[in-house]
Amino acid sequence: MKRPTLMTLLSVLAITAASTSAFAKTITLEHLMGKTTLETEPQRVVVIGIGAIDAVDALGIKPVAVSKIAAFPDYLSQYGSKDYPSVGTIFEPDFEAIYSQKPDLIIVGSRSSKHFDELSKIAPTYVFTVPNGTDYWQGTQKIWHDLGTIFDKDQLVNEKITAYNQRFNKIKAYNQSHDVDALMLMSSGGNITSFGEGSRFAVLYQDFGFKPTMAIAPEKANKSGRTGGHGNLVSYELVAQENPSTLLILDRDKLVNKEKSTTRQDFENDLVKSTDAYKNQRMVYLDIPAWYVAGSGITATGTMIQDIEALTKTN
Repeated sequence: MKRPTLMTLLSVLAITAASTSAFAKTITLEHLMGKTTLETEPQRVVVIGIGAIDAVDALGIKPVAVSKIAAFPDYLSQYGSKDYPSVGTIFEPDFEAIYSQKPDLIIVGSRSSKHFDELSKIAPTYVFTVPNGTDYWQGTQKIWHDLGTIFDKDQLVNEKITAYNQRFNKIKAYNQSHDVDALMLMSSGGNITSFGEGSRFAVLYQDFGFKPTMAIAPEKANKSGRTGGHGNLVSYELVAQENPSTLLILDRDKLVNKEKSTTRQDFENDLVKSTDAYKNQRMVYLDIPAWYVAGSGITATGTMIQDIEALTKTN
């Protein structure tokens, strides 16, 4: 059998490359930091941010390099290996490392979005975050659709959204028809903070249909119009006084202080035990990666839904 010559192989590669580029098209997408013009079906993609990594992973996209964190969620553990070179952290990109990857596209999450202008000098950069933090599901669908357009994954994105919409709607209908209230709390550094309808966890009230147990003043926004996302301080006495029927707890200490968190023990006090939520076993510890780390991730959003389904009769 005659072996192909080098010229023949190079010709095949050239034809393949031309064929691939023929299907690509130039699009312009709007996002939190403005607009980005890029070519679809990029081959070399750098991803910064856990939610963004979650989303491209769920769509079957293999990035050439990613931002690193101390410990990835189990389902994303492969991105902690040397198979995926590091391009910095989720807060501080390594611009030299990114440049060395010669990316066709950079996808960056909210925590590094302030570096958009610098990243855009390296390659077209798309900001993967919900523009309005209080419109979680609506905004998340938008950025998933954008990824579908970029990577020619529209059908898969539509399937994911349709399936999740059905689950969101069932939960929302149940909670609203049963007038179910909820109080969202986060434990961090010995403090307890609450989150209301205008917070980063507005998804609970807007998309899952819970009624707020109590009115919570919105957090003060910074100059960019975004809040710090750490909630408003409350006490166990106030929790007992408001008597939520559903208590949702995010143990940030477990994330920050690893295994040193005492949140679960701290919540086993007489004041919390006096609430209907505790008595009726409707006190739930939410999945930390899904609710706090991997915002708008496809797998993470499914986990969020699963956490709330456990409180209803819709699953």
